[in-house]
Amino acid sequence: MLIEFDPVDRITADAVGEPGKRTFYLQARRGDRLVTLLVEKQQVQLLAASVVEILSRVGRETDQGPEEEAMGLEEPLEPEWRAGRLSIGYQEERDLLVLEAEEVEDEDEGETEDEGETEDEDEDEGEEGEGEVEDEAPDEATENLEAIEALEREFEEATANLEGLLLTQPDDPDRPVPRRVRFWATREQMLSLARHGAAVCARGRPRCPLCGNPLDPEGHICPALNGHGELTST
Repeated sequence: MLIEFDPVDRITADAVGEPGKRTFYLQARRGDRLVTLLVEKQQVQLLAASVVEILSRVGRETDQGPEEEAMGLEEPLEPEWRAGRLSIGYQEERDLLVLEAEEVEDEDEGETEDEGETEDEDEDEGEEGEGEVEDEAPDEATENLEAIEALEREFEEATANLEGLLLTQPDDPDRPVPRRVRFWATREQMLSLARHGAAVCARGRPRCPLCGNPLDPEGHICPALNGHGELTST
């Protein structure tokens, strides 16, 4: 099943909950139809970086788009499903970006955190400088660029024949076809999504100055101190 908003009236990514226990959402509206998906924090971070990278390649001046105050989530927050694969691309003829999200497959669901617990300690490790696209270390920048290029390749393959995409069936006839959404949005709308999504991700827990892991309000046993000291967040 494919849900397509062509184009969206609004699109955003945001989170609900306390830092360390936030739930992340991707949400779009067209007319009276509202679609909300569960996503992971890393997906929002990569999506924001991908949008910035694509817009830099487009080479057109892009206005700021919707203000920060207009980027909040709409009620009711009733997710359709959890997104697995995301792919994004730009169609020059229409001057629109298109974002596709595919439902996570059943066998992958056990590898994700419980619903509503999409940002834990392990997930936050190694995210120093999160939300900042331009100031990454060389290795991180290379990894992000490779991930962005992979997203674009997936998009190109999936949309090589848009009509054919609707008819695609899995190799196993008994295996259900993953649900998909496709959101077409202006450069300004997607730039606002990237800006807001990066800012939301950056609002996570403060980091330990010694080990770089997130600090919990209840206390933090720092591996750099070999368990001999405890730091607390302020």
